[in-house]
Amino acid sequence: MKKKNSDASFGVIGLGRFGSALVQTLSEAGKEVIAIDKDERRVKAVRKYTDFAFVVDNLEQDTLESTGIQNCGAVTICIGEAIDVSILTTMLVIKMGIPSVIAKANSRAHGDVLKQLGAVVVYPEADMAVRIGKRLISSSLIDYISLDDNVEVRRIAVSGSMAGRSIQELNVRGVYGINIIAIEREHQTDVEFSPQYVFNEGDIVAVIGKADKIDRFEREIQN
Repeated sequence: MKKKNSDASFGVIGLGRFGSALVQTLSEAGKEVIAIDKDERRVKAVRKYTDFAFVVDNLEQDTLESTGIQNCGAVTICIGEAIDVSILTTMLVIKMGIPSVIAKANSRAHGDVLKQLGAVVVYPEADMAVRIGKRLISSSLIDYISLDDNVEVRRIAVSGSMAGRSIQELNVRGVYGINIIAIEREHQTDVEFSPQYVFNEGDIVAVIGKADKIDRFEREIQN
């Protein structure tokens, strides 16, 4: 990898299921990826996605820098089980001055330490469990993104009393305190829509707002 900092290049340390999937996703999007793991089999497995896959036994600053990972615009540490290694590696990567550092955590306590170091923390297993739970609870929920301050973006299938009514008639901003940001119909997404738009069964609406307010909206439109 070229010896210059590039926002278009990414580093992934730890090539378990999460890390390997991340390498594949970034590579298929045309991004340059440095992949690192101590397990040679895992490294070989991702070499079909990147030419920059390295076996690194000791995650120390010198060995990490020998891979060129300090030149990445963002690095994700995908080490969840070995908490001490995860924390030390995150500390080293942040010390290198990499603009964006993301770290996987397997518990809230683990995540709290990573946050204190300055990393953005993700909880893949917990997030997936919540995602599945929400879909089981709500028959209309298709997907969601959780933001700070209990704000969510949700994709909701139009059903019940929502079908056949216009945006103006529903008045979701006034009644529920949430906003419609996109409407999907027949695999096309529209972000510029009229208040007179009438929802059809099969439409998907993307809304943003506080989670409890979206919950109320979902409950009432299903009737």
